[in-house]
Amino acid sequence: MNRLILLRHGDAERDAESGDDFDRCLTDLGRRESEGAGMTLSELGFTPDLVLASAAVRVRETWAGVSSSFPGLEPRFEKELYLAEPGFLRSVIALRGPTCGTLMIIGHNPGLQDLATRLLIEGGAPSSAISRIRTGLPTAGAAVFLFDDHGRPAYDGLFYPRDRH
Repeated sequence: MNRLILLRHGDAERDAESGDDFDRCLTDLGRRESEGAGMTLSELGFTPDLVLASAAVRVRETWAGVSSSFPGLEPRFEKELYLAEPGFLRSVIALRGPTCGTLMIIGHNPGLQDLATRLLIEGGAPSSAISRIRTGLPTAGAAVFLFDDHGRPAYDGLFYPRDRH
C-alpha cells in the first residue's frame, strides 16, 4: 500500500428508531457531505483499490454517496470496524494494506481521528495539520497519507466538508 484514506461517515441522526447506535441513518446534510467527499477524493486522483468499511447503517449510506465517484468499486463491510480503536485499525491496515495500492477505510470517531493524529505525528506533519485534526475529524472528513517502502507515513492532506464550499 502506498496511500491510505481515512474517511469518517457523513452527518447522522442523533437516534435511530431502533434505539441502537449501529442503526443510525445519515441526515440530508450527511448525504450531501458524503457525495462531496467522494467527488473531492476522485478529483484529486485518490481512487481506492480496496475499501474497508464499518457495517453500521450510517457508513453504508456514506458509501452510497461516495460510490458515485468510484463506479464499479465494491466495499467490504466489516462489523469489526464499527467503532474500532486505532490499534485495531492499524492491524487491519497491516493485514490488508499490502494487497493494494490505495486503501480506504470508512468508519467512526474517535478511532479514525486518533489514528490520523498518530500518523500525522509519526510522519512529521506540519503542526498546523496536527492542530487541525486534534480539533476533530468532522463528519465526511478525510485524512490521507502516503507510505514509503518501510511503512512510514507521510501527510498527504486533510479534506473537510467546509473546505469544499
